[in-house]
Amino acid sequence: MKAPSLFRICLTVIAAFFFVQCSSSSPQTRIEKNPQMFSKLSAKDRQLISNGLIREGMTRDAVFLAWGRPDTVSVGINRGRQSENWTYEGQRPIRTMNMNMGFGYGGFGYGGYGYGGLGGFGGFGPYGYGGYPMWGSGTSVTYIPYTAGVADFVGGRVVSWKSTAR
Repeated sequence: MKAPSLFRICLTVIAAFFFVQCSSSSPQTRIEKNPQMFSKLSAKDRQLISNGLIREGMTRDAVFLAWGRPDTVSVGINRGRQSENWTYEGQRPIRTMNMNMGFGYGGFGYGGYGYGGLGGFGGFGPYGYGGYPMWGSGTSVTYIPYTAGVADFVGGRVVSWKSTAR
């Protein structure tokens, strides 16, 4: 039996790492991983969390289950009480149209300036330089970060929140 190559092993490990990192976490997966946390909440909060929603008065644990781990946590003072702000980032795809032009050169290619082979100028033979200009167009996608949601806590409970339409 042939042993797997080092290249295949490394490729598999890298693919698994990216799959784990890129897999999106949903309220259902967070609930499944934290059943004790979920069971301590009220029926109303459990229903909201299952739909990925939050409300004023929710605890940090409830917001974590609904929205996941925040991208940024800020602390401060609000009316003399310690406050905490959780910010969630998203990425919006922006599609653009590109127009490109390039020139190529090479020793053994079709076209270009050359000598030898089947012709001099623009021949098929070796030693050709230049070539046809390459024109290209197509779309590309760039991801632009945006603030997807913010939850403000005072005394460990949500006092305000805002979110993009989900």
